[in-house]
Amino acid sequence: MTEIKAYGAETNTSDLKEMNIERREVLPTDVKIKITYCGVCHSDIHTVKNDWKGSKYPVVPGHEIIGRVISVGNKVTHLKEGDLVGVGCMVDSCRECSACNDNLEQFCENGMVGTYNGKDKHSGGHTFGGYSESIVVDQHFVLTIPENLNEKEVAPLLCAGITTYSPLAHWKVKKGDKVGVIGLGGLGHMGIKFAHALGAHVVMITRSEGKEKDAKKLGADEVLISKDAEEMNKHKGSFDFLLNTIPVKHDLNPYLQLLKRDATMVLVGAIEPLEPMHGGSLIIGRKSIAGSLIGGIKETQEMLDFCGAHNITSDVEMIDIQNINEAYDRVQKSDVKYRFVIDMESLRS
Repeated sequence: MTEIKAYGAETNTSDLKEMNIERREVLPTDVKIKITYCGVCHSDIHTVKNDWKGSKYPVVPGHEIIGRVISVGNKVTHLKEGDLVGVGCMVDSCRECSACNDNLEQFCENGMVGTYNGKDKHSGGHTFGGYSESIVVDQHFVLTIPENLNEKEVAPLLCAGITTYSPLAHWKVKKGDKVGVIGLGGLGHMGIKFAHALGAHVVMITRSEGKEKDAKKLGADEVLISKDAEEMNKHKGSFDFLLNTIPVKHDLNPYLQLLKRDATMVLVGAIEPLEPMHGGSLIIGRKSIAGSLIGGIKETQEMLDFCGAHNITSDVEMIDIQNINEAYDRVQKSDVKYRFVIDMESLRS
């Protein structure tokens, strides 16, 4: 085991602070990565605060990891020292169940291993994430980053990016489709970029009139204010697909009215009970509500390659690790456009 510096929380009420953690030595199929940048995801905050219960302490968050390979095991086949790579929300799965065989490791029937707070089969404890100097990960879960992309802006693609790309790809959004992206935040801003790159007619759906300029700059063709009943009525029954990124409890009924017959709204934000839904909103028009969770390793690599081809990255604000607690406060106030990324050199210095 090797001791390294990290930032984590000792309890659900603690601020994050510098601490030492241990990483395993490099095994034959392992890749050791010097972490250069790590995104800050709202899931990090939920886990630190134990909002979803089951958090294991100390928590070292971070599952939007970018770095350079500094060592590989003797059975690693496709990565070498110096490669620009990424690690997302998973670092292991059983690789034997039907989900894993279908390249859907996030739905592993035996439980995928999260990059942090997951069961670490090597140490017997739990996994530590990317708010740290380095990480050791099996090659299967290491992603190749296109070198033409700004690596500072790539980190959030490993969670916010794949979370929004996957449903657009799975439901086969194509050129000419009318796509609504509900909510403009870390997820929503990536949804707009991807839908625009796919050739869709993109409508940003938001309660905030002040977001129109930003939405159009990101690639939206129109902005629909959801609290404007007259405007909502004009768009009734016209959308081929809705990507719902709202992260909290809300009413789905107004959005279901926007869907065409046989169209789908996919939820990627709210992991909690929602307001009561009227069954007629689905029955009339044979509409669907679905959910989507990140993406498998194969699809995440496809997403990164798509970003390389279309020069897509996240809009980020850079911070030093010493400012992480302030950043958490700002994320909870939606005071960031649109994702914080930590310069991990600040931890080493």
